[in-house]
Amino acid sequence: MQLNGKVALITGGGSGIGAATAKLMAREGAKVVVVGRTQEKLDHTVAEIHQAGGEGLALSADISQAEQVQNLMQKVDDHWGRLDVVYAHAGINGVWAPLEELEPDDWQKTISINLTGTYLTVKYAVPHLKRQGGGSIMITSSVNGTRMFSNTGATAYMCSKAGQIAFMKATALELGPCNIRVNAICPGKVDTDINQTTRAKDLENLGKAVEFPEGKIPLTDGQAGTPEDVAQLALFLASDASRFISGTEIWIDGAESLVKA
Repeated sequence: MQLNGKVALITGGGSGIGAATAKLMAREGAKVVVVGRTQEKLDHTVAEIHQAGGEGLALSADISQAEQVQNLMQKVDDHWGRLDVVYAHAGINGVWAPLEELEPDDWQKTISINLTGTYLTVKYAVPHLKRQGGGSIMITSSVNGTRMFSNTGATAYMCSKAGQIAFMKATALELGPCNIRVNAICPGKVDTDINQTTRAKDLENLGKAVEFPEGKIPLTDGQAGTPEDVAQLALFLASDASRFISGTEIWIDGAESLVKA
């Protein structure tokens, strides 16, 4: 029960890594708030938490909208009166396209959800964490834009993920004196449904694809990681076991990004 008595908020908690993390943190004693835009998915995650004997709350919100995020944090405070852990996980792949075909609206949507959404989630959570005397913040970045740049056409996505790392490091310094830790999780290939949020346009015209050695993920000979693998890392960063870790990005990709960098 590493999170016993704590309240954890997870954006993008309706499926994949977010849902797996919510269920794991609930098993470890946390009261868990799952946030997303599809109420049905959130309700399903919370139902599984309740069936396992945990406590969960499903709240729908668009994290790219300041007023909605601010209201979200107030609802959490009204319901449980505290906030200890924040996992800013929600994000999209967006449009992957040649730069000349990447429309301003496509760029803005990716940045708004991935980067601005992270900023808003952390901004409005901080007063509640400070009131508790500290806490842990995790941000889902990616191997793309931080250690790997070979996914051609993913310009907006990679910029948003690189921006999250800069944001994490800056806020880790700023919030350290308040006993708030900020770290980033950088997954590689994980078996989730995020590819459903990807729109690829004319990538075949961007030149010859890079050929990689056999076994694209060295640790598993190409097999993708699971949401539960990432959830275990998030639990570690949320718990007191990582009490001296802040301002750090951790790649969880089976060494894939070292091959593809």
